[in-house]
Amino acid sequence: MRALVVDNEKHAREEVAFLLRAVPDVEVVGTCANAVEALQAVRAQRPDVLFLDIQMPQVNGFQLLGMLDEELTPSVVFVTAYDEFALKAFEENALDYLLKPVQPERLERAVEKVRRFMGSGRRPRYDLATLDRIPCDGPQRTRLVDVAEIEFVRSSAAGVYVTTASGELFTELTLRLLETRTAALRRCHKQCLVNLAHVDEIIRQEDGGATLRTRSGREVPVSRRLVPALKEALGIRHRPART
Repeated sequence: MRALVVDNEKHAREEVAFLLRAVPDVEVVGTCANAVEALQAVRAQRPDVLFLDIQMPQVNGFQLLGMLDEELTPSVVFVTAYDEFALKAFEENALDYLLKPVQPERLERAVEKVRRFMGSGRRPRYDLATLDRIPCDGPQRTRLVDVAEIEFVRSSAAGVYVTTASGELFTELTLRLLETRTAALRRCHKQCLVNLAHVDEIIRQEDGGATLRTRSGREVPVSRRLVPALKEALGIRHRPART
């Protein structure tokens, strides 16, 4: 079993990792201090289980789960300082939970529960909230960008980039995840999502495609097959291109 430990408190994550290494057949593939590190580690290491702190700054444990692509989402054991009564609300969102400080015997029972679940062949599924902020990498820090500020998102060989009126930022999240987990971003091209609230103009192309111009003057491509749906969403009557 491949395990990843995520906790912003260094002592807490090192303690859980130490205890896990004493459990037979468990490999600790990494420890992460925040959600952005965890996003990268899940993609690179493909863990079977996350031992995940709930309360973390900027992006908490529940929000992190909403940022993971479904096929990469591992089983989850929450590690938290919440009392047992408060945790009743979380039970359906994880296979198990551990109260801090973590006790070795309780940890072993949680690992056994994960083993049984993995042996059943089922995939973990969670009740995930819509994303309203997107973590983006900036110089020496991570910025959480409100979805309402985003004009469009583009994908390239270099990665996924979020564009606002003030500039462009890299994000670890995929286009598919942003399309399915946000309310405002809509597919306009195989490599682009657009926030229709920021569209100022739609320019028709001779081949049946189109270009969207945002309020800040940036241009976003629209593939031919998506033009009718986007025009309808913008309240524009669609007229097929003449042949």
